[in-house]
Amino acid sequence: MRGLAIILLNCATFSTWGQEARIAAVNSDKILRESLPAKAAQSKLEIEFSKRDHDLQNIAANLKSKSNDIDKKFTGISDAENFRRQKELDTLNTEFQRKQREFREELNQRRNQELAVVLERANKVIKQIAETEKYDLIVQEAVYVNPRIDITDKVLKKLNSDGAK
Repeated sequence: MRGLAIILLNCATFSTWGQEARIAAVNSDKILRESLPAKAAQSKLEIEFSKRDHDLQNIAANLKSKSNDIDKKFTGISDAENFRRQKELDTLNTEFQRKQREFREELNQRRNQELAVVLERANKVIKQIAETEKYDLIVQEAVYVNPRIDITDKVLKKLNSDGAK
């Protein structure tokens, strides 16, 4: 909060010296949703993790099938056999949950890596725009941005055109 006050004070100082501060804002979430590099990263992740996701779906279907079998088919079996089958099902379920948790953790880690690359590229584009168009300050993640100073679409356009090369 104190840093924002200092920035605003400096902006006010610029305007008192006869200069007008050039300020812009960028919506990083929109860049991560709509840019071609972000979409390419998402496709890359889907390809990379699709087999494991499919395997997990098969394990889940198998677990459900075994659970239904225990409930329906084996009502007349001994308690010992019922206990053994239930224990087997519990073991399979625990293993499934472990694999599912590992999958989510690895997917999140890879997603963060890929998005960090996209943000790094976006930040380079933002810096180029700032230098070319002589901006004094470009803010990301503001609570409110007047559309007049929002340059997100400009960043997206440049980022997408750079990504197409």
